[in-house]
Amino acid sequence: MRHIKIFDTTLRDGEQSPGCSMNLSEKVEMARQLEKLGVDVIEAGFAIASPMDFRSVQRIARAVKSCTVASLARCTKGDIDAAWDAVKEAAHPRIHVFLATSDIHMQYKLQMTREQVLQRISEMVAYARSFCADVEFSAEDASRSDWAFLAQCYSNAVAAGAATLNVPDTVGYSTPQEMGDLIRYLRENVAGVENVDISVHCHNDLGMAVANTLSCIQAGATQVECTVNGIGERAGNASMEEIVMALHTRRDFYDAETQINTKQIYRSSKLLSSITGVAIAPSKAIVGANAFAHESGIHQHGVIANAQTYEIMNSADVGIPQNTMVLGKHSGKHALREKLESMGYELSDEELESVFQRFKTMADKKKNITGSDLESLVLHRRNNINPTCRLVGHSINTSTSDVLPTTSYIKLERDGEMMEEVAIGSGPVDAAYKAINRMLGMDVRLEGFSLTAVTDGEDAIGEAVVKISDGSGESYTGTGLSTDILESSIRAYVNGINKIIEAGTAHD
Repeated sequence: MRHIKIFDTTLRDGEQSPGCSMNLSEKVEMARQLEKLGVDVIEAGFAIASPMDFRSVQRIARAVKSCTVASLARCTKGDIDAAWDAVKEAAHPRIHVFLATSDIHMQYKLQMTREQVLQRISEMVAYARSFCADVEFSAEDASRSDWAFLAQCYSNAVAAGAATLNVPDTVGYSTPQEMGDLIRYLRENVAGVENVDISVHCHNDLGMAVANTLSCIQAGATQVECTVNGIGERAGNASMEEIVMALHTRRDFYDAETQINTKQIYRSSKLLSSITGVAIAPSKAIVGANAFAHESGIHQHGVIANAQTYEIMNSADVGIPQNTMVLGKHSGKHALREKLESMGYELSDEELESVFQRFKTMADKKKNITGSDLESLVLHRRNNINPTCRLVGHSINTSTSDVLPTTSYIKLERDGEMMEEVAIGSGPVDAAYKAINRMLGMDVRLEGFSLTAVTDGEDAIGEAVVKISDGSGESYTGTGLSTDILESSIRAYVNGINKIIEAGTAHD
């Protein structure tokens, strides 16, 4: 079977999706999970974009050992210099340069002629090649470019030393047949194409990113660019998990395979969702809550008799945990560790202690602890390990009367010091947040708030997600879990404030 390389751009194109920004430690954590997943290439960021982007690419390059680490760069020397400085310590560095080739981009964005574009490609690919043996060239908006001119652009890139040619459907305009035909045309008309990888990068504006990508694989593409959960600009990118499982499930049709460890797919998806605060749609293929759920009596009967009647994949193949062992308030730490290990989670002693304390608190409120409950605790463990501020207690008095206001009492611990404050607000959450701001002397603004039940039943866990800012122009995501929705809302706000404090300490 042909090997298809997986070029994951979750940390670059994916992070450009509104609401999906990550801090430095979160990017490194996600990169390490991508390494466990087995992707071939991690596009760690756009090094020239900001000092934070540069540092994150550099940190990932140092942390990751088994994957190629790439940085994006425009076809300018400054961009390429920054990209190389960021990835040069990687075990397998790559510089990914791009330049638009469609008439509309050349005329209105670049204000360059075709001849100038061809010359720039030759010069800048060669310049990148002087630093790094692994250079990828992307023709931005390739799917709307003149095919003959596009073939010449790629021929120049190969001649200058490019090892990979990327064919982006930048605005998600193409159809599967068009993308497949384009790949076949380029394989026949690009000089030296037999010595390089052909890659595709499809956006999902018309909902065809995965279909376009699979069509390109059939036409001869050897690398695909995608993101976990399909996140990305506008409607997103081709979804990594959908591409991988399509190839895995239909080997007979595509005659192609990847080196992805499919059992890490679900964990990667949930980790990204936990970091960004962007929920996975229940109907999302492969990793959605309903992907392996059956409610219809007819379906249930069929699955009980033989799972293949309605399931074309085994849930265990993508790493979805099976909730079979019941844990309660009398369970000990050893039993908790065994259950988590059976679900595929390996925690340090410090992380286990954090999860165990939250588990005991939850067990006092819930009769039975499910696998989904445990999973939510594990994915939020980073919120509870040595935070600067910790919620100690709270009391909220609400009223529907104009005479009696809604008041909140909040008690926090900050660096070992106990603090408390009372505030009046228009509602319980508003009053709690005002008390925290006053207590910490911070001008934090709430930009977004959502509350979701992450488990089922009357004693379901509520997950609060907040978007907050501190006036610097940066926004931060905070998450909180509790069976008490007010408590989860307060925990989310404190978690976001801890990120603001951490960012301020890092800048200092």
